[in-house]
Amino acid sequence: MCNEVLDSGPFYHGTKADLKTGDLIEVGYNSNYGERKKANFVYLTATMDAAIWGAELAVGDGVGRIYIVEPTGEFENDPNLTDKKFPGNPTRSYRTKYPLRVVGEVLDWKGHPPEILKQMRDKLEELKRQGIEAINE
Repeated sequence: MCNEVLDSGPFYHGTKADLKTGDLIEVGYNSNYGERKKANFVYLTATMDAAIWGAELAVGDGVGRIYIVEPTGEFENDPNLTDKKFPGNPTRSYRTKYPLRVVGEVLDWKGHPPEILKQMRDKLEELKRQGIEAINE
């Protein structure tokens, strides 16, 4: 984890979980993605677009939700994105082993067009067929 301030936020977490202000998002629960393994990190982003992807691609039948979150400890660049896909972290995506505190919910977000969402899901399905996990912890 990094001791320097990487980003001042605000920070978001996209999911299908139904949470309330004050709830904590913590490690140790099944991941929202892929094989749903026990999560070693919780993820946050400082961009709405990345949060929207999180809400749209999370496993489950629930409604996608975007929460405004506050990290309770140190966080680091998300290597699943910064090292592999977007050098320099333009998505402003991070991970932490510390809980994220829900401080609010974004209610007026607009999802990606259906054809773009289908392309992303198809790409993730192809990666799964190849044995590549979208989140590698």
